[in-house]
Amino acid sequence: MPIVLATIPLSAGVPGATRLFDEVFVIVEAAPLEELHADLLQAQVPDGSRLQGVEVFELRLPAQASLALIVRDGHGLVPGPTTVLRTGDRLLIVVPAAVREQTERRLRAVSRAGKLAGWFGEHGL
Repeated sequence: MPIVLATIPLSAGVPGATRLFDEVFVIVEAAPLEELHADLLQAQVPDGSRLQGVEVFELRLPAQASLALIVRDGHGLVPGPTTVLRTGDRLLIVVPAAVREQTERRLRAVSRAGKLAGWFGEHGL
């Protein structure tokens, strides 16, 4: 329920609402993530990143990793497999601790070489 309430100022574009949402999300989700031995990764698609234009399924993250939320233009959206990443998107990824490093390497590889990172020798695995 707190996460739902935190989306109200976020949707209304209230200054500082993104930070409020992030803090509420982390506080509410922190205990269950610890119990699951999982981490919450945050990543942003910077200018010049080859992540821009990549569809979520093309990230080829480890099967255990889940891109749970994209914050775009101050609004949260739950991505589907064909959601296209844009410059400025903030990604929230829930990942078991055991594959955190692999997930981070894959994100870096796609950021450098794009969705065809594997073809260019950057598997990120």
